[in-house]
Amino acid sequence: MKFILKLFVLAVLLQSFQCEDNNSEPITLEQLNLKKQEIIDYIAGFECNNSENCNTIAFGVKPCGGPTEFLTFPSSIDLDELESMIEIYNQLNLEYNIQTNAVSDCAVVLPPQTVECDNGGCVIVGN
Repeated sequence: MKFILKLFVLAVLLQSFQCEDNNSEPITLEQLNLKKQEIIDYIAGFECNNSENCNTIAFGVKPCGGPTEFLTFPSSIDLDELESMIEIYNQLNLEYNIQTNAVSDCAVVLPPQTVECDNGGCVIVGN
């Protein structure tokens, strides 16, 4: 929960200090999709043994704040590396939202209640 709060505060601060930079290349949806796939592939390289080894992490940035979804991952993963990858993705996502004047439904996306280990991978159950 603290990670989500930090992410929200970071997003608000970044938006408030955002300066127009005419030299930067616009972020494309293709770039975001490739970065997301890189993260998903990284997570897939680790296996869980049981449901107690599964965790979730906030992912993406909605235009009005908060994550777009939650990803599941096993505790065997290098958490620092995963958080670093997601931080880079979220920054790109935020820049994309600003560049495209993106809008969203502003619905709060809550962490999943139940995550289980299924065939070596963590999955969201229910919700």
